[in-house]
Amino acid sequence: MSNPNILILGAPGAGKGTQSSNIVEVFGVEHVTTGDALRANKDMDISHLDTEYDTPRAYMDAGELVPDEVVNEIVKTALDEADGYVLDGYPRNLAQAEYLDEITDLDVVLYLDVDKDELVDRLTGRRVCDECGANYHVEFNPPAEEGVCDECGGELIQRDDDTEETVRERINVYEENTEPVIEHFEEEGELARIDGEQTPDEVWDDVRDTVESEA
Repeated sequence: MSNPNILILGAPGAGKGTQSSNIVEVFGVEHVTTGDALRANKDMDISHLDTEYDTPRAYMDAGELVPDEVVNEIVKTALDEADGYVLDGYPRNLAQAEYLDEITDLDVVLYLDVDKDELVDRLTGRRVCDECGANYHVEFNPPAEEGVCDECGGELIQRDDDTEETVRERINVYEENTEPVIEHFEEEGELARIDGEQTPDEVWDDVRDTVESEA
C-alpha cells in the first residue's frame, strides 16, 4: 500500500493523538496538525490573500485568531509537502471541510466516536506534573504515589482547562462546529466510525483494519 492520506476526527479526549502516533509508526505517514503546521509556516508570505497581516506570525504575535483562509493555506502547504499523512485538528467547520475536498484526495476519514460523559471522565481525570509536564490520569494511568510524579517527584495538578465546567464547554463548542463536518463526510460515504470507548489497543485494531481495507 502506498502511503495513505488519512483524516482523523474526534472530540477532545477521544484519543486522536494516541491513534495518530500509531498510524505514523505503522503506515509511515506524516502527522499533520494545525498547530504544528502553523508553527512550521509562521513566516510564510500570505500577502496574496489580502488579509490584515502578511504572515501568520503577525497574527500570533498580536494574539489574534488566525483567519480560516490563512489556516487553509498553511494546511494546503503541509499536505502538499507530505508523502502520505494523518491530518488531525482540521477541518474544524464545514467551510474548511469543503476546502479540504478541493485540495487533496482522502483515502479514509476516521471518526473516533466517544460518549460525552466518557469524554468528561477522561479529561477531568487528567493530571499534569507542574515540574516536568508528564501526563497522568487518576483512573487510566495513575502515578505510583497519588499526587506525585513518577519521573521527577513534582506535584501533579489539574489544569484549569480540565475542570468539568470547562471540559463540557470545550466539548459543546466542538460538537457545534464539527457535527456538520462529520455529516458532510458521512453523506460523501467516506466516514468510518470507530468505537472510541474501547481500550486503546482495541481502538487501534479497528483503526488499522479500517485503513488497510479502505486505503
